Amino acid sequence: MGTKTKTFDCVAMKDRIQAALVAEYETRRDEFPSYMAFIRATADESDWVRRFRARLAQAPRNQE
Repeated sequence: MGTKTKTFDCVAMKDRIQAALVAEYETRRDEFPSYMAFIRATADESDWVRRFRARLAQAPRNQE
């Protein structure tokens, strides 16, 4: 069995997404006290992130 040829480059995708986030932050820098605050606010705007956080809140916690 051979290996599959990748149809995309994960590192290039990550670099592209991070560059886009930094560029957006630069245009909105005066709205946020830090880059981390921008990232949190951007995540808060995402329906996917809200659904993911809701699933995490419902997941059983390991009580060791």
